[in-house]
Amino acid sequence: MKVAIIGGTGYGAVELLRFLHIHPYAEVKTIISHSSAGKSLTDFYPHTDGFITGSLETFDVKALSEQVDFAFFAAPPGVSRDLLPRLTEAGIRCVDLAGDFRLKEAAVYKEWYQQDAASEELLEKAVYGLPELNAEQISKADFVANPGCYPTATLLGLLPAVHNGLINPASIIIDAKSGLSGAGKTPTAISHYSEINENIKAYKLGSHKHIPEIEQALAGISGSQHPVSLTTQLVPMTRGIMATMYADLTTDKTASELLESYENYYETHPFVRLRSLGEWPATKEVAASNFCDIGLHLDERTNRLTIVSVIDNLVKGAAGQAIQNMNMMQGWEQTAGLWTLPVYP
Repeated sequence: MKVAIIGGTGYGAVELLRFLHIHPYAEVKTIISHSSAGKSLTDFYPHTDGFITGSLETFDVKALSEQVDFAFFAAPPGVSRDLLPRLTEAGIRCVDLAGDFRLKEAAVYKEWYQQDAASEELLEKAVYGLPELNAEQISKADFVANPGCYPTATLLGLLPAVHNGLINPASIIIDAKSGLSGAGKTPTAISHYSEINENIKAYKLGSHKHIPEIEQALAGISGSQHPVSLTTQLVPMTRGIMATMYADLTTDKTASELLESYENYYETHPFVRLRSLGEWPATKEVAASNFCDIGLHLDERTNRLTIVSVIDNLVKGAAGQAIQNMNMMQGWEQTAGLWTLPVYP
């Protein structure tokens, strides 16, 4: 199957290229970059030399409809809102890695993203692409809204507990730490080397655009809407997210029974791995892979459950999950092109 990557010079795009290069059923036919058309991808990423030929191109619906069957949008928010519908109308199925179709309410999108939302019709049609939550809907979708990196790590940690009524959704507190690649390729004051080296910074407290995405998904599972507390922090590493969640228990299950609930929930989901009791995952153990590793701790003294969830923000938090969604939309095995060992150490 021929694939296009739209927004081809960011970290998400180059990760798509890395995995699609080894995919058994799909290959990259064209890479679109409006601002860099005519240049070579190797001008931006010399490590891709020999793996992609031709120049970056401009967006042309007619040309794409003749060249490709599937498209990934790896552009900033606001781009896919306008361009993606033109491709789906031409019969090209799509996965959007930005946030344009994740939120179902246009007013909520405008409040958190500070720009106009897509049409209500498109927002309703979009399928939220968390495979461990919406597998059936994804398999039938024309286009999928790939989840954000923080929501992926958070929701995978919380899904079994909320689904099985093990915790009080109103009590959830999320402490999430991310590597610098999550801030994107363009440097900012907060991601400058001298600012983040040997340092850790909290940012966007109470205002991170992934908050309503997490709340929306949890409400869909629990049937009730509750605000969550999310603290996001940047740490001096390139890849990885560790989301540590705390919530009040609503059950008298033992730690072994809680872990069993998680094992049963994720039994058919190949990219979620659970640690044994007393062991907790680290970001390096999932680096450059599509895995999410989860560990649990039952604090009997406070009657709270602590959940530690780690992902690679560029893979399971972006490009890898997007390819996993493509696999499901095409009826292929979820692991196609993705079943690789994490890079360690």
